[in-house]
Amino acid sequence: MPQRLVITGRSQEPRARFTEELRRLRGERGLSLRDLAKEVGWDSSQFSKMESGQTLGGPEVVQALDQYYATPGLLVTLWELAVADPTQFREQYRRYMVLEAEAVSLWHYAVSAPPGLLQTAGYAREALSAGWLKGAELDQQVEARLGRRPLLDGDDPPPFRGIISETVLRTTLRDVQAWREQLSYLAEAAERPNITLQVLPFSAGLHGLLNTAVMFLRLLDGRTVAYTENDLRGELLEENVSVELLQRRYDAMRDLALSPAESRHFILRTLEEMPCEP
Repeated sequence: MPQRLVITGRSQEPRARFTEELRRLRGERGLSLRDLAKEVGWDSSQFSKMESGQTLGGPEVVQALDQYYATPGLLVTLWELAVADPTQFREQYRRYMVLEAEAVSLWHYAVSAPPGLLQTAGYAREALSAGWLKGAELDQQVEARLGRRPLLDGDDPPPFRGIISETVLRTTLRDVQAWREQLSYLAEAAERPNITLQVLPFSAGLHGLLNTAVMFLRLLDGRTVAYTENDLRGELLEENVSVELLQRRYDAMRDLALSPAESRHFILRTLEEMPCEP
């Protein structure tokens, strides 16, 4: 008979239950965070953030802790519950917003919509209303999205590289004028010294990030974190293994994209090819 997993945490919130169990297990061993890091072979700051709930960590570190504490599958089970918790996605997005504001450089791959940092008011409004937002809530979300744009302005803005799928440029808005303004804004942004835009044409074929939008943030402490997003969820990744895998896929995809000059010409040509308004 398989060993039964005993979950001793009292909290009913998955993330809190996970962090409680981490602290309990370390306390029973009488270890400091530095001692635990030496025993398991991971950085003590990673364990500190996991125990305080700042991050959930990745499967590799959780499996290593399960092995060290001789709790086969217990921590992995709690970690999976925490990762699957819907409230976790909102918390991750809030944390991502904090990290985005602190980033020293940003790289983005846009699958079906322009990067949020480069969206116009007209595009943001139609896109958010398509997600059933309306009224005051819609106005609030549009304002919040536009409030991120100054990050790429100012006297010393961070470098931003965006790879845009051709799908983005072929999926128009119902409001023709708003779509023209969005394309014009992308072409204008591509001329800024801190912004590099590349178009990934349909002819590039299949690649490793086919259905996944991703943003990489390079932080002041030298770390790189990634935020992936699809139609249903977003996930903040901070463990090295997953981030490095995504970066390799991003780099391979970038080699398939048009050059920045060709990409700006592609955007302008798309704008010119738009039919005139009746």
